[in-house]
Amino acid sequence: MTLAVVYATGIAGIICFQIALICGAPWGKITQGGRQDGPLGAAGRVSAGVSIFLRLVMGAGILSAAGYPPGWPNWTGWFATAISGISMILNWITPSAPERKIWAPVTTVMFALAMAVMLGSG
Repeated sequence: MTLAVVYATGIAGIICFQIALICGAPWGKITQGGRQDGPLGAAGRVSAGVSIFLRLVMGAGILSAAGYPPGWPNWTGWFATAISGISMILNWITPSAPERKIWAPVTTVMFALAMAVMLGSG
């Protein structure tokens, strides 16, 4: 299994998390800055939906960079890597300690995987 497939699998897990948020999972303290206790409100659920779309694009970009379908241009992999890096930084500096504890390591691994793929190791 290549690192791009591992990255895409991580993306799938994050998408499952976002779907659970949209469906009302009471995880507001571990997402979106931890400002919401319990389930997200309407705006938070819309944000989770936007995140799903963005994560799908990111997964496809990294898979494409590694030679898998959908065969998008290489810049889409760099776009995914940049968003992964921004996500990592935001999760390390979030005011939510529970969010930092869970998502900072996850997003760090995701960024490292994306970088490895883009630099030709994946």
